Amino acid sequence: MSGESALVIGIDIGTSGARAVAMNEAGEIVASGAAKLSAFSDDHRDPLAWWKALQATLGDVLVAIDPIRVRAISIDGTSGTMLPVAADGAPLATPLMYNDPVADRAVLDGIATHAPKESAAHGATSGLAKLLTFQALPGVFRVIHQADWLAGHFTGLYDVSDENNTLKTGYDPVSRSWPDWIERTGARVDLLPDVLAAGAPVATISPAAADAFGLSSDVVVVAGTTDGCASFLATGADRPGDGVSALGTTLTVKMLSDRPLFAPEYGLYSHRIGDMWLAGGASNTGGAVLAAHFTAERIAELSLRIDPETATGLDYYPLTKPGERFPIADPELMPRMKPRPADDAEFLKAIFEGIASVEHLAYQRLVSLGGPALRSVRTVGGGAKNPGWAAIRARKLAVPFLPVLSEEAAAGAARLALSGAREAGVL
Repeated sequence: MSGESALVIGIDIGTSGARAVAMNEAGEIVASGAAKLSAFSDDHRDPLAWWKALQATLGDVLVAIDPIRVRAISIDGTSGTMLPVAADGAPLATPLMYNDPVADRAVLDGIATHAPKESAAHGATSGLAKLLTFQALPGVFRVIHQADWLAGHFTGLYDVSDENNTLKTGYDPVSRSWPDWIERTGARVDLLPDVLAAGAPVATISPAAADAFGLSSDVVVVAGTTDGCASFLATGADRPGDGVSALGTTLTVKMLSDRPLFAPEYGLYSHRIGDMWLAGGASNTGGAVLAAHFTAERIAELSLRIDPETATGLDYYPLTKPGERFPIADPELMPRMKPRPADDAEFLKAIFEGIASVEHLAYQRLVSLGGPALRSVRTVGGGAKNPGWAAIRARKLAVPFLPVLSEEAAAGAARLALSGAREAGVL
């Protein structure tokens, strides 16, 4: 099937629920659905609840469209969430979530000894640490990621992953291979999945899954990604130099690059997306600093009194406590928020300016590490709704601020599904 009637579906599974969108060939969302994990289980680590939430949200989408129009499906999941499975996909233990640490010192020491410093496999929450934890279970076939397991329900394949989910398990996105050093950590490399590029076709849907959802027998299941990468792709950023700033509790900046960027001192590594690289870092500044001084209602009130076109002359580095990760790597960096003006509006403006300066420095850091010049910025998160703050940021960054196509990670997964459908020749 081709033409305007064709659709793809992107599915996002997170720690609290699942979301799905149907997208047409023009990249427009035509239907969406959502389901909470709590409707199916009190335990967010319950894989059956993941699957039931996915079924529910996919069902919401399919009742709003003609399922026969669907040409491809792609799924994103939380980065580093892993589970050991049998050959038929049956979970063999409770999964370890993206933020669940491994406490075994021998496991962590083995990784620290053998993994290159720029590898994302370091740390107690890494995918490799979880593989080493699960690998001795009887009957284990593979140790795979959340998105891999859910995609396997559509293909029957539980030994395939993507280049983004596998990054924290030690996959080398530059050589596009599992490196030899992984085996030296004691890991069973036979448990590692085959890896495809995010957005690459994996297989056609299994007859059982096609029948269960009323889908065509030639729907293509496409390799997915992590929730963070999917959220970036959802915005519409798609060229080197395109940046996305997330103004949430903390400030996160990400930028597409034409070359990989790795800087362990900043916790910075790169995800491969097609022929480009997605790099970024998270600062400790952000909305948490604002919330420490003002309520949301007070921020809205004071913002009306701010002139964003003039500068306060104050040089703040807003933090709630000492310590910074990126763009400065200093666990003892002190907050700089003095002098405090008597006028609350002026104080708020100075905080806005300070966070904007950190954002500017963050993009400069990415450029200094080998990234391209910043060419545009899209903004997501609660802070994106404040026009005064946006104007201050635009003045600091001096690049076009572009509209966000979507903040739904599921829309990013759908964009991968579009790519895979075109590669497979079904669009």
